[in-house]
Amino acid sequence: MEAIVLAGGFGTRLRRVVADVPKPMAPINGRPFLEILLTTLDRKGFSRVVLSLGYMGERIHGYFGERFANLELDYVTESQPLGTGGGVRLALTRSVSDHVFVFNGDTYLDLEVGKVEQQWKSNGRPIIVGREVPDASRYGRLLIADGVVTGFAEKGMSGPGLINAGCYVLNRHQLDGFLPGSAFSLEGDFLTGEVLSGTFDIYVTSGKFIDIGVPDDFQRAQSELAAS
Repeated sequence: MEAIVLAGGFGTRLRRVVADVPKPMAPINGRPFLEILLTTLDRKGFSRVVLSLGYMGERIHGYFGERFANLELDYVTESQPLGTGGGVRLALTRSVSDHVFVFNGDTYLDLEVGKVEQQWKSNGRPIIVGREVPDASRYGRLLIADGVVTGFAEKGMSGPGLINAGCYVLNRHQLDGFLPGSAFSLEGDFLTGEVLSGTFDIYVTSGKFIDIGVPDDFQRAQSELAAS
């Protein structure tokens, strides 16, 4: 299995607690967060990861090199910020599998990878991974019907809900309509319109989910990911 990890963000919200490293390298009990994420992907059976880099990307490349554990690592680097969609599109130019898992480099998701892979093999349809959370206001909600994503609700509505966990399974040519190196939002410029045609399945994970992109969850990760 092959994965893309988006590791090019500026980490603006984390600057007051972690100022001198790219966000995916923020320390969790002395270990870079990205090391924890890659360790998890290795354990779950991935063999290859393409890292999409941007801000301070040379630090990430210099730290991990071409292999980590049993993972072959490849890299693409944005010359200017490309957004989530542009980062994935650029990484897909280095993909060698017919489908890839996409993960955010600032989110820990203990995904049931084997079940998601089986879902892909059963029908070959792209997948959005959802997660039930106690308060969906920060993320916005997924609208689903009969196992298919039908839309996205705006952020701001408090209370429990099913959110987009920022993880996807895409076929290798999913974004061929966008030029490599073009800047766009995966969510706003691609998925919002695409789901209206019912082309994306949903997988609802129950795995641990921590977005370290905000200081409160970054602090929570220090204890909850200590043994990861």
